[in-house]
Amino acid sequence: MCSEPLGDFFGLGGRRPEFRSPHTACWRGYVGTWEVIDERLYLTQLKGWLKSGEEATLETVFPGYGERVFAHWFTDTVRLPQGKQLKYVHMGYGSTYERDLFLRFSKGELIERSVRENGTGEPDAPEGYGIAALTTLGNRSSES
Repeated sequence: MCSEPLGDFFGLGGRRPEFRSPHTACWRGYVGTWEVIDERLYLTQLKGWLKSGEEATLETVFPGYGERVFAHWFTDTVRLPQGKQLKYVHMGYGSTYERDLFLRFSKGELIERSVRENGTGEPDAPEGYGIAALTTLGNRSSES
């Protein structure tokens, strides 16, 4: 997922622990796992590294919220690269993949989906967005 919805929460004054970067692949100091459940965006897991040396979890940022947090603060579009990598860019989210899935949210509610086709990759090109330090997005229904 080429977006950082939790950064918007912190930008609005939300509780932000003092994270530290564990390595250059994760400057912000945390990794979030996001899911779309019944057309709503949820933060379902957080793993972070604090300056104190302790590990940060969902409970660190959202005490008492349980197993997931509805991202009601998030109004923006997230980009989910799919398919083989066409062009590599070392920093940020600039690499190009065969297609991009865009999910647009308003106050955490999914309001639009679109796909952009970017071309076809070489047979031996890397598949998917393979950097583990980035957030991920799943899609499930609460009925599953």
